[in-house]
Amino acid sequence: MIRRPILTSRRGRFGISGAALVVLAAGAAACGPFGSDDGKPAAAEGRSFTVAAAGDILIHPELTEQAAKDAKTTGNGEAGLDFDPIMAGMKPVISRADLAICHFEPVASASPKGPFESFPAFIVPPQITTTIKSIGYDTCSTASNHSLDHGATGVTNTLNALDKAGVKHTGSARSAAEASKPNIIDVKGVKVAQLSFAGGFNGHEIPEKKPWLVNQTSLRSIKAAERRARTAGADVVILSIHWGREHQPTPNANQLRLARSIAEETGIDLVIGHHAHVVQPMEKIDGTWIAYGLGNQIARHEVPSGLSEEGVTGWFEFTEHGGEWDVQAKYVPTFIEIPPDPDETGAVPEGSVEDHRLVDVAAALRDGDKLSAQQRARYRLAFERTEGTLLNRGAGQDGLKPLHPLP
Repeated sequence: MIRRPILTSRRGRFGISGAALVVLAAGAAACGPFGSDDGKPAAAEGRSFTVAAAGDILIHPELTEQAAKDAKTTGNGEAGLDFDPIMAGMKPVISRADLAICHFEPVASASPKGPFESFPAFIVPPQITTTIKSIGYDTCSTASNHSLDHGATGVTNTLNALDKAGVKHTGSARSAAEASKPNIIDVKGVKVAQLSFAGGFNGHEIPEKKPWLVNQTSLRSIKAAERRARTAGADVVILSIHWGREHQPTPNANQLRLARSIAEETGIDLVIGHHAHVVQPMEKIDGTWIAYGLGNQIARHEVPSGLSEEGVTGWFEFTEHGGEWDVQAKYVPTFIEIPPDPDETGAVPEGSVEDHRLVDVAAALRDGDKLSAQQRARYRLAFERTEGTLLNRGAGQDGLKPLHPLP
């Protein structure tokens, strides 16, 4: 294969070298005009694989309470907590991808029994990492504004929990050696590297004696990380980046500027963004797909905004052509069902949902014989609003479409 070189201009990658032309000519001479010379159809030109990438995983107390409630019903989980039912709605999509990428935002506790803490300095049940694995995730980015909530100990506890669950990770590290080793995954014979960076850490400074503890965003650092990954053999490099302003569905000037620099000055094949907790657009810049913000995969903010319950799972189809990777982008709108708070008498509206659940919106509508009229309307709104946001920087012209259409 002709590996994509790292150039100062992305446009330089699409030329074909003289050596490549010789190889192509030799291949043409061995085949007839409609396939191989033995009469059989020619093999596909290159390798291919799919990637599912979802938004922030942030466990608030209400979700831990839900996991305790569900554990009593299922009899599963650990230390009385079972997060599987909360996230089960996305398992058919996540488990179907050849590579599934999550964003793990908080700090995990060292013990499944706690202590646990919520905003502003998270410590969440490590049992959530078991659920992340069970619904099909292969790797998670861990660089976020909460990475340093509990210093080096918190980083260690988080990565230990992911290791125990069998989930790969990148973005924070327990040692300089771990930080310097690229996270490369073999996906159907393709070596795919995941990078992870965050812009800041809620006022916490990276310890001077441990500069490798978490990756802080700069174009120079991103370029260096890509070079290490390519040197280690990566065919494809995917960047997870924690950026932007919270609860803003429009990418800010810094995001737009950095996205263009990444697309034009690096060989990174896909950029997936986090942090806003609401969906932001996708855009194709100089051949590279940028997902500015995938919203929440699962979270329960103190004051749900309507937008913060909506999210999107990006679905990316990679196909190799002449040593280059063509990426087709699709999306799966998601929604987090949140039970209403009781009124002063302890009552809730009749017909209200009773449990926190992550919903694949199109699938729920397609199989929605038991949906209430209110749910059906809310899911349609989530799909249509997510679609409108994703497309508002012209991504539809570059082929962005839903994995499954709105029923």
